[in-house]
Amino acid sequence: MSQFDYDLFVIGAGSGGVRAARTAAATGARVAIAEDRYLGGTCVNVGCVPKKLYSYAAHFHNAFEDAHGFGWTLPQAPEFDWAMLRDNKIGEIKRLNGIYGKLLENAGVRLINARAKVLDAHSVEVDGEQVSAEKILVAVGGWPWVPDFPGNEYALNSNQVFDLERFPERFLVLGGGYIAVEFASIFNGLGADAHLVYRGELFLRGFDQEVREFTRDEMAKKGVNLHFGANIESIEKVDTGLKVTLTSGEVLEVDAVLSATGRKPHLQGLGLDSLGIELDEGGYIKVNDRFETSEPSILALGDVTGGPELTPVALAEAMHMVAHHYGQPPKGPMNYDNIATAVFCHPNIGTVGLSEEAARERYDAIRVYRTDFRPMKHTLSGSEERCLMKLIVDDASDVVVGAHMVGEEAGELIQGIAIAVRAGLTKADFDATVGIHPTGAEEFVTMRSVSRRWPQNDA
Repeated sequence: MSQFDYDLFVIGAGSGGVRAARTAAATGARVAIAEDRYLGGTCVNVGCVPKKLYSYAAHFHNAFEDAHGFGWTLPQAPEFDWAMLRDNKIGEIKRLNGIYGKLLENAGVRLINARAKVLDAHSVEVDGEQVSAEKILVAVGGWPWVPDFPGNEYALNSNQVFDLERFPERFLVLGGGYIAVEFASIFNGLGADAHLVYRGELFLRGFDQEVREFTRDEMAKKGVNLHFGANIESIEKVDTGLKVTLTSGEVLEVDAVLSATGRKPHLQGLGLDSLGIELDEGGYIKVNDRFETSEPSILALGDVTGGPELTPVALAEAMHMVAHHYGQPPKGPMNYDNIATAVFCHPNIGTVGLSEEAARERYDAIRVYRTDFRPMKHTLSGSEERCLMKLIVDDASDVVVGAHMVGEEAGELIQGIAIAVRAGLTKADFDATVGIHPTGAEEFVTMRSVSRRWPQNDA
């Protein structure tokens, strides 16, 4: 009989924690999980799921306008009901919370609705109870933070923005990452006068430069007001809203300000500091290939470890961790190369593999194939929205090392392309694939002419 109450105790019932708990339990391990807030973590409650639902809602604004060119006339101007969207979203999330609870119950995992604190290498305190475990997994995710400036108490964080009592007719978002770009598009699409303020020259740092520039232009065409090279100096509450002063000297009056400046590991009060768990410079937990911290019985995965902050990554890490500790150990460490991702701004971004800039750093010579065009749909809709598609090819091997798209449903399309990039297929393989006509997707297998080479003198 084991000397511990559980084989695995999981702190945090987000995507990674729940997957780890269920998968470990399926091997016969005795598992408990503690969560003090909501089942499903950031993604289900204040991240991917509600954001995508709001993004869908925002697309209808353009869809109603586009319909006219196809012969549809609406009897009256459509009206948007913020409260209905918000409350329907709440109902859907409650449904998902229940599903997560059932998954844990059916897997035989004990769920404790409380915040756990690590006492030592093999025990935690939770809901007034001291529990021992052979291994403890920390999967508490991140928490949004707001920069320090006068009036920052008036700024919302990304956990709060989904449940506003009233729709903000004038909306400002601070930041240049996924969340900032997505919410600027969402509120613009829902009908707000939307502003994005970012201290850098261009948002979405780390993405392909051409993708960033193309997205900037398309968002601006849709009416998003972009303020680059600026930051918030102060926010002042006035009778008619919030007076926002920028470091550029510009003053804007809005109804709501969202600070989308990133998330930090949600480690406060967990007790890890008393064990001397090693952190990196950013405050993330350091782990090895087995997801062990500097205290081998304490494990960690997901957003707290500083890797790609994506739900599918946390799920994959959970499976990998369980294989190491409760199954057949994998042959090597988890491979983080060629992870596809999407940004649900308007239009969407889908990307997998290397940017053009990263490919130049890695390979002696590359070929770039790119096209941008007005999608067939918009020949009748009247919309001026354009689509960008781009392939990056290692010239020596002909392998496609990057694929990028800005356009409608880019995430859906890039998921399939990601399989090809992950498999190491060549440009010749793409060229030999017969396209589906008429679709925008066929452009990925019909681009034949090299748009540019690097180094340029090899052209």
